[in-house]
Amino acid sequence: MLQFLKSLFKTDTPLLDEPDTMKKFLIVGLGNIGEKYAETRHNVGFKILDALASKEELSFETARLGDVGSFKVKGRSLLCLKPSTFMNLSGKAVHYWMEQEKIPLENVLIITDDINLPFGTIRLKSKGSDGGHNGLKDIQNVLGTTKYNRFRFGVGADFGQGRQVDYVLGEWNKEERKALPERFEKANALIKSFVLAGPKITMNEFNGT
Repeated sequence: MLQFLKSLFKTDTPLLDEPDTMKKFLIVGLGNIGEKYAETRHNVGFKILDALASKEELSFETARLGDVGSFKVKGRSLLCLKPSTFMNLSGKAVHYWMEQEKIPLENVLIITDDINLPFGTIRLKSKGSDGGHNGLKDIQNVLGTTKYNRFRFGVGADFGQGRQVDYVLGEWNKEERKALPERFEKANALIKSFVLAGPKITMNEFNGT
């Protein structure tokens, strides 16, 4: 708790040394902090960034409003963010790091779970509604627009009436855990495609796979 409180008041210097704003990207994985949430479906945004970090030898450090780490790919600089604000207040962290690093909205990618997609299905969209997702809803409210890139990772909807919260805050089942490594590799490929090729080409190649 003390570490979290310190992060709220910490003043950060820019982490990306890229002067060209169009070569800077903010990749945000949504989730909730704390061990009780670590392996839940709602935290798939954190997990995808963790998988990316292991491939890119990227390490996260606690900074203001989240854990951050950066790396480069083919001349592009990526700042990866796992907000520490809890899911329902994600917009504050996204806005802060956009301003801090001078990253344009079109270079922001939000990674989130989606119960409206079958498990493991990935889909990139450049605009749209929040779909009832509280993290996306807060980002939309803070940024004042629905026109931002969001990467939805399907977690399925295998729950009964009134059990949605228990489902998304529940842990992956055995079959899902077995399938996740391959799905995360595909997710990481989508992120790199978004950065290098742009959203339109990425949508055509990855959506629904």
